[in-house]
Amino acid sequence: MQPRVVYVHGNGNKVRSELLKSQWDTALFGRDMAEASRMAYWAPVRYPAPLPDFRPDPLDGRTEPIEELAAAPDRAGAEPPEDFVARTLGEARLEAGGIPLEGRAGAEESALVDWLRDMTYLADTLARTGEHEEEPGAELPLEALPMPRAGRTAVFRLLVKHAFKDVHAYFFGGAGPAMREVVKETLAGVDGGPLVVVGHSLGTIIAYEVLMEQGREVELLVTVGSPLAISEVQDHLARPPAVPAGVAAWRNASDLRDLVALDHTLRPEYAPQERVTDLLVTNDSGNHHGISEYLSQHEVRTPVQRIFDGTG
Repeated sequence: MQPRVVYVHGNGNKVRSELLKSQWDTALFGRDMAEASRMAYWAPVRYPAPLPDFRPDPLDGRTEPIEELAAAPDRAGAEPPEDFVARTLGEARLEAGGIPLEGRAGAEESALVDWLRDMTYLADTLARTGEHEEEPGAELPLEALPMPRAGRTAVFRLLVKHAFKDVHAYFFGGAGPAMREVVKETLAGVDGGPLVVVGHSLGTIIAYEVLMEQGREVELLVTVGSPLAISEVQDHLARPPAVPAGVAAWRNASDLRDLVALDHTLRPEYAPQERVTDLLVTNDSGNHHGISEYLSQHEVRTPVQRIFDGTG
């Protein structure tokens, strides 16, 4: 029977589902795949109306270099990053029950403040790309915090609450079940031949958790621009990191300059390791995170097309 591919889009509002699917088809296959592909379109869980047709996605396909965005004047009324750092640390201490988040003070305290300042400036830069939306959002470019897990959780929760709204909605705001349900319903409508699942960014987390829960047989799982290797994401997964039982092969692609995929290697944490292939590719979109640029990479397209050509 004919193979099928299910797409799971990433953070932020999107164009209407049919158009988004066609755009992914074109990037991955060079043509519209009609009934052979489906889009798990969870954007309505968070956004009341889609983006206008063919409007550039501010989080996937902007053209302004991130350095130029970072140098732009502060948004009117936006909280200065230094104030945000101080407030977030204070709130996180309270949320963690007064534990000393700075660890043993001294060098560790300085490292924590530097880390949070860097992440705050980065969050502000990414959020600029969606400031015209009612619910601007960005992905989760975090690496391990220099503190115990309880402290990391407190800072993580506060940071995403203030700066990464879709991620906060997924992990802490109650939207996770509805997002996963969209993926479950889309997968349930696919019968027959080999199944390929392709996720981007936050969509890789949603797809991964659904596949972990269901054990659905998947010939190939493709994740691009994924934050699944990041410690703070792994802390909040429903199950410990592992290759979903039904996944025969997993290819994870990222650009070294993609700040969302800050840790680029899934293989060390997700067993059995022989099923996982980590790929470094070149994504020359403005933020090195654009979905079309990822899907058009030879290393991403070829194994998918082999399955559809019957040569995989």
